[in-house]
Amino acid sequence: MYYEVLNLDKEPFSTSPDPFFFYPSISHQQALQRLQIAIRLKRGLSLILGDVGIGKTTLARTLIQTLNQEPFFISHMILDPSYDSEFQFTTYLAKVFNIRPSFRSTLDYKEAIERFLFKKCVEEENIIVLIIDEAQKLNASSLEILRTLLNYETNAYKLLQLVIIGQMELLPRLKRIRNFSDRIALKYILNPLDVNDTRAMIDFRLKQSGYNSGRTLFTESAVNLIYQYTQGYPRRIANLCHSALEELTIREGSLIEEDLIVEIIERDRKVGLD
Repeated sequence: MYYEVLNLDKEPFSTSPDPFFFYPSISHQQALQRLQIAIRLKRGLSLILGDVGIGKTTLARTLIQTLNQEPFFISHMILDPSYDSEFQFTTYLAKVFNIRPSFRSTLDYKEAIERFLFKKCVEEENIIVLIIDEAQKLNASSLEILRTLLNYETNAYKLLQLVIIGQMELLPRLKRIRNFSDRIALKYILNPLDVNDTRAMIDFRLKQSGYNSGRTLFTESAVNLIYQYTQGYPRRIANLCHSALEELTIREGSLIEEDLIVEIIERDRKVGLD
């Protein structure tokens, strides 16, 4: 409904991880740039950490979109790495890499993956990137499989470029696995937005959605309150701004002010959504 009222082409505050709405805050842009450097140098293992709602999955999809614009990059992404056994995990990895034959043992799958990586990366000179989201769900056996894959290398570089993205709880687990944590070439922690980036993200998303009336839709005091309430977490900002646009449309208003944000916050608190 507010598409028509505000002359929008898209929903500006969807929480789907769409790279089109990736706002490059200083923290997120640095993470993206450092990941690209590590991958291009074929350094092996990169680790990106951050709290829930910080924008990790959107970052991952933006990375894939960026890499896929160039030849010789082959990117894969695992969204939920919950596997009960080494065999189940290696079977799925083979499927991700489009390795056709079926095998009866984990060792056979490991060897098949190694041959695949050598063929694609050394003989055909591609860069294979595997991104694992929600990596805090990886169990010990899956981490051991990944450690083994990182051992596949030439004298000059790692065959697999592995990007592990997870919540902060993953870090102490990895620190206890020395022969895994020692292989981390890049470690980066995503930070929440500050108040200026909160304003910039709101404006950026509105512009990406087609909003071009030339006037501010959110007052400065409204943005300050949005920042205070969300603590700069992009998903929380998007949810609150979406609610504000809904209310603005229903009330046939033209400006989102602090009072409206206060009202939405109080309503959410009453139903336990704060």
